[in-house]
Amino acid sequence: MSEKDGDYCTVCGGIVPSGNDVRQIDVDGKVTGINKLDFIFSEVKKLNLTSENEIEEEIMKRATVLNYIPTKKKDSYAKALIEEYKKSV
Repeated sequence: MSEKDGDYCTVCGGIVPSGNDVRQIDVDGKVTGINKLDFIFSEVKKLNLTSENEIEEEIMKRATVLNYIPTKKKDSYAKALIEEYKKSV
């Protein structure tokens, strides 16, 4: 049996998500996997929001449900996610 059963997050200690539903984005200079990011963006786009603040809020609501986002890094994640969203639209 291997001593290491997977890759573990240095922030929360959990198993690092991987697979087709995980996209890597830069959060404060660290490559970070976000689970179901394409799905999150798709759902937010359907809302037809025009305010960047509203878009960011909706992205964060969904991202927080599907991913661990440290409270201290919430603003950094929000900034990174809205930038990634802008690239995708």
